[in-house]
Amino acid sequence: MRTDRAGILLVDDMEDNLTALEAVLASLNEPLVRARSGEEALKALLRQPIALVLLDIRMPGMDGFETAAHIKRLDQTRDVPIIFLTGADDDSGYAFRGYATGAADYLTKPFDPWVLRAKVSVFLDLYRKGREVERLRTEIQDLRRRMGDAP
Repeated sequence: MRTDRAGILLVDDMEDNLTALEAVLASLNEPLVRARSGEEALKALLRQPIALVLLDIRMPGMDGFETAAHIKRLDQTRDVPIIFLTGADDDSGYAFRGYATGAADYLTKPFDPWVLRAKVSVFLDLYRKGREVERLRTEIQDLRRRMGDAP
């Protein structure tokens, strides 16, 4: 198992939407983590490494904007990218509000499966590259310590 694997968190209160997202993203061969609410999403983010959140805006209780605000406030999760997903008929101000809340991207439903898969692939690649940079940084620090050059 690769050590750079992290889940893709799928957050939607509708079972059909979660199933559709899983069908579109299954070919990426990455762990898909489901959450049916904002509260479940926050718990999932704190339990395991998550590379990306696909977040529905309209949910009962804590909506997507509130969930994103909580994600961006926590030190452990503030750097996790969020792609908002919402119905095409939703308010046009949603996109602005989504980006203002810290979203990396915004897609309307129904979405093109190829576009979604391509966007998710880019974020997975960025996640892997970030982990590799962190691994190399640690390796260099360890090497400097062993050589007596530690800052």
